[in-house]
Amino acid sequence: MTCAYIAFTARGLALAQQLAQTCPGSVSRCGLGGVTLAGWTAQQFAAADALVFVGAAGIAVRAIAPHCRNKAVDPAVVVLDECGHFAVPILSGHLGGANDLARALAAVCGAVPVITTATDANGVFAVDAWARHQNCAVLEPGRIKRVSSRLLAGRPVRYRSEFPIAGQAPARVVPAGEAERADFALTLFPAGDALHLIPKIGVLGIGCRRGTSAAQLEAAFAQFCAAHGLAAACITAAASIDLKADEPGLLEFCRIHGWPVQFYSAAQLQNAPGQFTPSAFVRSVTGVDNVCERAAVLAAGGTIILPKQAGGGVTFALALRPFAPDWRWQDA
Repeated sequence: MTCAYIAFTARGLALAQQLAQTCPGSVSRCGLGGVTLAGWTAQQFAAADALVFVGAAGIAVRAIAPHCRNKAVDPAVVVLDECGHFAVPILSGHLGGANDLARALAAVCGAVPVITTATDANGVFAVDAWARHQNCAVLEPGRIKRVSSRLLAGRPVRYRSEFPIAGQAPARVVPAGEAERADFALTLFPAGDALHLIPKIGVLGIGCRRGTSAAQLEAAFAQFCAAHGLAAACITAAASIDLKADEPGLLEFCRIHGWPVQFYSAAQLQNAPGQFTPSAFVRSVTGVDNVCERAAVLAAGGTIILPKQAGGGVTFALALRPFAPDWRWQDA
């Protein structure tokens, strides 16, 4: 988590510097070095994972108000008084990790973490906090309330999962007998009106003709996802052969999606473990019988879940990184 601290007094600055030794991040003092509250907040709201105000809560609330969008994208915001008595998460308590950060900061300076989210206050399973701890994207943040409301009312919620989940499920969280009855689902292939939690574990293997544009790759990718009902949010990286390392379209396609991309030599791809879909044509061009599947497996360190799909001069395959979800939803 990338933190950014701002203080308003010498005492507050000293506390911010102390906190940053344990939870690393930049430290600024308002009014020094040209730092303004409005300018600092705008910059860090866009760049940092967490903003920590060492000062009055009202100052923080007014500063962040113009920038708040929704719980799925807003950074964590925590306020500590300059004496270090209280640590108060005021934005993105679960998905952004503000509650966990407040607890961590409080432990550094002996403060009391003031956690006000209803599920935490009542000791109830927080599905959005759980999603964050399992490295999952939440497709429909508006459905979080439905799950939490049922638990807070003492009613059960039903779940389904495409992956085994270690440990004992929290109180009143029970398996859905039928998939369509699930209130939330841990899945790569969302369907129905459940709250869908998408593990961010996918690596997209890519093969393409020379000169393929980013727009062509985007269209082929949309087809790939639609054909399999795949949630694109599961993908966090891409991979291909080193012959494609200078392909502008491929590089732009990955940049647009925010995916780091790894390139492998034909020899490296040939040594990838597993069974792959061979192509004599691909071998004649690249020196290896399959690019997208082999590259995905090497980059993921896992196995193919969606094999090669070709169309329009583009091939895609999806491999998954190892994933071992458990029922923990708070930092230990």
